[in-house]
This record gives sequence, structure tokens and C-alpha cells, in this order.
Amino acid sequence: MTAREIGLGDGRVVSVHDTGPVALGGLTVLWHHGSPQTGRLLDPLVAAALARGIRMLSYGRPSYGGSSPNPGRSVASAAADVEQVVDALGVERFAVMGASGGGPHALACAALLPDRVLGVACFAGLAPVTDEFDWYGGMASPGGLRAAAEGRAARERFAETEVFDEASFTAADWEALRGPWRALGADASLAGSAGPDGQIDDDVAFASPWEFDLARITAPVLLVQGGEDRVVPASHADWLVRHIGSAELWLRPRDGHVSILNATTVALDWLRAINEPAA
Repeated sequence: MTAREIGLGDGRVVSVHDTGPVALGGLTVLWHHGSPQTGRLLDPLVAAALARGIRMLSYGRPSYGGSSPNPGRSVASAAADVEQVVDALGVERFAVMGASGGGPHALACAALLPDRVLGVACFAGLAPVTDEFDWYGGMASPGGLRAAAEGRAARERFAETEVFDEASFTAADWEALRGPWRALGADASLAGSAGPDGQIDDDVAFASPWEFDLARITAPVLLVQGGEDRVVPASHADWLVRHIGSAELWLRPRDGHVSILNATTVALDWLRAINEPAA
């Protein structure tokens, strides 16, 4: 796997990770990381992609993993960054995957780059803020998002005393973090040690207008959701599947926010299957 910095048109740089080219006609998948993460590709993703002949890319969103800040960014901003990343790597068409905070950004790419995004797999992703359901309902620790809804200054103040609530994770989540997804916990700690700006900007973007219309998504979308998720409750996936015409929902009743990632292997198979030429 290689890592490099790619310059963007506005002078910013983003940190990009790449498992490397695959055979002609092979699938490329761009991973959108959660909040907070550095953007580095995690070991289970790399292993699953290589076993399937898939090229996996990822990048650090602004203020994560060495990527430049982008004050005032929206969820939609990710699409323009991704387009420049794939152009620099010579990738024309690709699928996207996103987990947790990466989910909305993956959906933004599908909506705003419809001629390039082949499909979407979204794990435990937030829905846009709406009064159609209790958006905070079922979240074990919604304080950061509630503060973000009041603006960046309020979210910055919250970050000064913010402490992770261990009740946000289920027993299945903690088991996953001790086992196959232990690299995720280490990466989240590394991202957090670099400062809170990435997560602050993510939360403000989630709690603000996303600046794109989900109805514009035409690529196939797979929503994968844990029924016991205490970070992004299943009500968010239920709302999304009813507002994205091309979406289907896989509900895994016993999974939480981290253990749901055990389904990334079958989601990669789904992405590969929908992009295989018809016999």
C-alpha cells in the first residue's frame, strides 16, 4: 500500500492511500473514513480488497491525517475533493464505501458525480438533519452533534471537555475492537491526538444543510445498519432507504456501530457483483 499527498486546485493537499492498480477492468473502491480517523486504510479492508482483486483508495478529509483544513466545508465538499483525487490517480469510474461519518460523504459523491460513481455501500451512516423523525433519538451521546447544530464555536467549546462515552459501544463493538478491527481503535486514537478540528468540522457539516439532494442519486446504494447501534441508530438508515430511490437496506439486528464493519466483505462482493458484465 502506498501513501502520498495530492495537491488540490485551491492550494490544499490531501493525504491519499492506495493499494495499487489491479487488472484491466478491475473494480476501484474509494473508502470514506469515520470520525475521527486519519484516512489510512485499515487492515481488514486491505485484506478483503486484495483477496477480491479490488483496488482500494482512501483519503483523509480536511484536518485529518495530514490533509489541509478546509474551514466551513459542507458534506457536499467531499465530492470536489474526491474528483480531483481520482483524476490525479487516473481513475475514471469507481465505487464508494463509507462508514459512520464517512457515509454522508460517500452519498455526496454518488449524488454529485453520477457519471463516475458505480455504486455505494454505506455502513451506519447518518441521515441529514430533519424533523421527520427524532434525529437524536437512540444516540447514547449526542452532545457533540447538538453543539454542532449551534455552530462551530459551540462545537469547539464542547470539544474542550469532551470525553468518549463507553456506553456508545455494545459488547459486540468492543469484541470487534479487540479482534479484527483493533486497527480502527488505534487509528481513531492517532487521529484524536492530532487535535479535534477534523471531528468538529465533520459534526458541523452533518448538523448543517448537506448542500446536495439525495434524490439525485441513481447509482445502486447498499445501506448496512446495526440494529443495536447506539452512535447512529437504525432510524437513520430507515429514513435514508425511504429517500434514496436506488437504495436497499441490510439490517443486522445484533450489530452495533463497530461490529457492523464485519459486513464489509459481503458489501465488497455486492459492489463487485453489480459491476460485473452481464453474461
